[in-house]
Amino acid sequence: MRIHILGICGTFMGGVALIARELGHHVTGSDLNIYPPMSDALAASGIPVRLGYEPKNIDPKTDLVIIGNGIARHNPCVDYVLNQGMDYISGSQWMCENVLRHQHVLAVSGTHGKTTTTALLTWILETAGLTPGYLIGGVPKDFKETSRLGAGKYFVIEADEYDTAFFDKRSKFLHYRPRTLIMNNIEYDHADIFPDIEAIKKQFQYLLRCVPSNGSVIFPNSDTNIQDVLSRGCWSTQMATGDESGWYAKLLTPDGGAWECYFKGEKRALIKWHLVGNHNVQNALAAIAAADSIGVAMHDIEKAFATFSNVKRRLEIRGCVNEVTVYDDFAHHPTAIATTIDGLRKKVGEQRIIAIAQLGSNSMRMGAHGDALSFSFQAADQVHVLRPEDKSWDVAAVLKPLGNKAFVHDSVADIIDVVSKAALKHDHVLIMSNKGFDGIHERLLDKLSV
Repeated sequence: MRIHILGICGTFMGGVALIARELGHHVTGSDLNIYPPMSDALAASGIPVRLGYEPKNIDPKTDLVIIGNGIARHNPCVDYVLNQGMDYISGSQWMCENVLRHQHVLAVSGTHGKTTTTALLTWILETAGLTPGYLIGGVPKDFKETSRLGAGKYFVIEADEYDTAFFDKRSKFLHYRPRTLIMNNIEYDHADIFPDIEAIKKQFQYLLRCVPSNGSVIFPNSDTNIQDVLSRGCWSTQMATGDESGWYAKLLTPDGGAWECYFKGEKRALIKWHLVGNHNVQNALAAIAAADSIGVAMHDIEKAFATFSNVKRRLEIRGCVNEVTVYDDFAHHPTAIATTIDGLRKKVGEQRIIAIAQLGSNSMRMGAHGDALSFSFQAADQVHVLRPEDKSWDVAAVLKPLGNKAFVHDSVADIIDVVSKAALKHDHVLIMSNKGFDGIHERLLDKLSV
């Protein structure tokens, strides 16, 4: 079958493309933003990608067009597909019909931690010899690709609550039919499509209805929004994390690099790994619970943690110049910013942390999280934020509680200039964005080396 994918360079749609190619389809795609790492992965798999959304990019002989959720109705290619009467489908629905429907799906959902938890759970199953299929919404360091079909009955998928397509406004995860469901957390996000937290809860409520009674739902006991959703109806086995009613951790090091894993008071594993931060420990407990629920042995779980490399852009060290370390992180929500800084603080102690942030998500650009933004940066010694294009709110006023340690900049070049002059030996520069941030990482490293 000849398949063309609109929005192919996103991590999810790129993953769909790789799986379609693995199934033997002839795959092409279009996107406005063609850049590594996904462009490299597609090229390595022999998938041609065309720049832009001109109708001429779609071969008239195409059998099916898969449309990404970022593609709007007014897109010229959408108009062409509809006018020509071509068959089209969303990426999530295609995954359901062609990959997931006969698999034991382990879905990882929640506002934060999905990508790390999905990658970790996949690596646990891989270490146990189960050869799972997977689709990860990031670039895993332990695998060559962001997705694959796998060779067994298990498929691990990152389950996003964002809407499916311009013609299907359900959350993407409602297509996945999970038998094992992880709900990491539920917070307000995606202000461009959800009017309030209740609208998000309703999608999770529908998701719970899709899990069979012989399936499992894994969640942290401390999350009140999840507790509210569960109270509306859950027909599956419930597995709690975070306290002695279920799975919990006893830290052996303050940064979470080593800890003991317990289940209802019984020690089950000794975990030593390269990740830091309490948020990652909580993600890990969910992955352990999911793996244990399908019979993975604890010695395989321990081995997987010892060798797990995480995904790119998760507190990833991009370089160290003149004893100044520069990190890259995907954090783009106040909670994620706060937990990332806290994890780094526990690792580096009293050494200075200079936080740099681009408010890249739709919610952040719109100022939907303004009330929580200054609090999220409190543990940093300096804060540098790129002023968002949306002028309907004043980011400088929002950051005012941070006093003279917060700076708002009108350009990336200005951030680089100021931070390169302010950075001292043993400083840690933490750059946070879910966008490319105009290549700030390499540009700053170059400036620091002068």
